[in-house]
Formats: sequence, structure tokens, C-alpha cells
Amino acid sequence: MKRYQKDAIIADLHKKIVLLAGPRQAGKTTLAKEIGEEFSSTLYLNYDSGSDRKIIEEESWIPSTELIIFDEIHKMPNWKTYLKGIYDTKPPHQKILVTGSARLETFNRVGDSLAGRFFLHRLMPLSPAEMHKVGENWSIDRFLERGGFPEPFLCEDLTESKRWRLQYCDSLLRTDVLEFENIHNLNAIRLVFDILRERVGSPISYASIAEDVSIAPNTVRKYISILEALYVVFRITPFSKNIARSLLKEPKIYFFDTGLVKGDAGVKFKNFVGTCLYKHVLSRIDYQAEDAGLHYLRTKEQKEVDFALTMNHQIESLLEVKLKNHHISPSLAYFSEKYELPALQVVKDLKKEHTKNGIEIRDASQFLRTLDL
Repeated sequence: MKRYQKDAIIADLHKKIVLLAGPRQAGKTTLAKEIGEEFSSTLYLNYDSGSDRKIIEEESWIPSTELIIFDEIHKMPNWKTYLKGIYDTKPPHQKILVTGSARLETFNRVGDSLAGRFFLHRLMPLSPAEMHKVGENWSIDRFLERGGFPEPFLCEDLTESKRWRLQYCDSLLRTDVLEFENIHNLNAIRLVFDILRERVGSPISYASIAEDVSIAPNTVRKYISILEALYVVFRITPFSKNIARSLLKEPKIYFFDTGLVKGDAGVKFKNFVGTCLYKHVLSRIDYQAEDAGLHYLRTKEQKEVDFALTMNHQIESLLEVKLKNHHISPSLAYFSEKYELPALQVVKDLKKEHTKNGIEIRDASQFLRTLDL
């Protein structure tokens, strides 16, 4: 199937380097090769391949090549300086596409050698909005059963989908984590990973996890940061006008692959909605240059709302996620009334959409497919 971002990436390739980042097996390499077919001559080079690595190091490609695709080149020492040199000396007709399964944007620092030379595109798993825009069939139940990664979502056999996930987990923890950083205690990060799978949607205490795994809280923080950098999980912090204070409070952790979540149907559904909202936020950042964000709300009295979409550090709307309950969440009503904020409750199984006391009760399928990408 065609990925919705394809045309935007091709347009940006005519302007600057394109960095295409995202989770392992989200479809980056497939999309990159499909984009390559749109050009008269394309060279695909994977840094993990010995023969390709030699071509990369020697820069021994034909100058007339119109598109060069570098895959996993962030594993190369001083890769940013290398790309800067390639970009600054390439012929005018040549385009450069860089893909990787780590957060390439984490290398974007002040004074970075690639500053002003690239556009970032983040390819996330499939979502109702993307499926709707490209005209493909989907259902929320299929997403909850298989997750949004293309291979398990699109395959006919559910058993094959489950086999994919087992191999995916093993590859993440045995290969990607070790390649990203030298971890001496692989069993400990696996335990942290398993604990996070059981605590999706709940505030995370580093100290509590540290006690369970018998490691230091800072080590837990480091392990979660690695899982974030590899696009395994994403972190949602409580909203605060003081951003520094917000980052110090307990975050919630969600998985890019809803199939990894251990919990009841409500927890899995909340994770799924979280992935759709996060993809929506990244799209607003990458394609509309908006200062968008995703947070949650919580008071000392335990009043809590699942998600808060923000713009320029101000709340745009509040969202509460429910499987079946069409009764308005008391906490959602409290925050909406007290702070005069737009609010909606997204319900998976809903007979009829309606508005009550200024709060929209939305059918999940209708709401999720209309999110901007």
C-alpha cells in the first residue's frame, strides 16, 4: 500500500537532505525504495552491509546518480560530518535520503553540522487516519488485535502476526539495544521492558521500577530513554505551564506497537488512541511547523484526564478515552468547566455521537480517521 507521506518526502528531496526516522519495521526501507523508483537513477546503500559500507566510505558512486539512499548510516562514526560533506559537494541534480530506526532527530543539536541542511520526516505505524486517506480498509478491532505495523497488520494469518511480534521483541532487545549502546545487563533492560508493558497509561515511578528490578533509578531512566530513542515507547508528561516542572513529574509510557501492551481491552484501546494522537502531533510538527504537544492532566486529588493536545504550550483540547461508557468522565467535566477548555470523550463502542454540557461524545472510528496527518 502507498504511504501517505510519500509525496511530501519527494517534494522535500528537491530542497534538502531528507531524514526519514521511525520505529524498526514501520516501513521506512520499503518506502525509501518506492521513492527511489520515482527517480531516473537511484542507489540504495545500507551501512550494515559490508560491500555497501565500502562504497559509502569511498564515495564511489556514479556522479550522475539522481537519488542516493543511505540506510542506517547513523551507525557510522561522524556520520553527520560525512553527510554534510556529501551534501555540500554533490552535483545540483543529486538528492539524498537518509533512513534509520533510531531517533535521528536526537542528533539535532545547536551547532550541529547538518543544521539547515535537512528536513525531518517521521514514519509511524499505520493509523485509521492514514488508512482512510489512502483508501484502504481497516477496523479498530484489527488495530487492537495486530497493532499498526504494516507486516502484522496487513497479513492474512493472525498466527503469522503473533510470530512477527515475538521476533520483533527479540530483535529489539538483542540487536538494536546492543547496537545503540553497550548494555552490560541485558536481562535488566528486558525486565524494565516487560514491566512497562504492564503499566501502560499509568504514571511511571522510576524508583518503583528500580526496586522491582534491583537497579538504580537513574539506570531505569537510562533504559527507558534508550527504548524511546529506538522508537519502542514514547513518553507523555503531565501538562504544566512550567515545562521544566512538567518534565520532573511522573510520565506515562505508551508503546508504538499496541500489540506489545499487556492489559485489558481498555488499556490496549487507550494505548492505540495514544499512538494515533502522537502521530497526529508529529505530523503537525514535521509538516506544519507547529509547536504541538501531547500531555495528560492530573491533580494532587487524583483528578485525571487521559490526553491534552497543546499548541504553543497552551491546551487546545482535552480527550478522555473509553471503551463503552458514554457517561462523561467527572474529571473531564471538572477540567473543562474550571479552565474553560474544549473537551471530548472518545468511545470505541458508541451508538450515537452527541454533545452534553459542552463536551463532545465522539465515536472513536469517526474521530480517529479525521485526525490531520
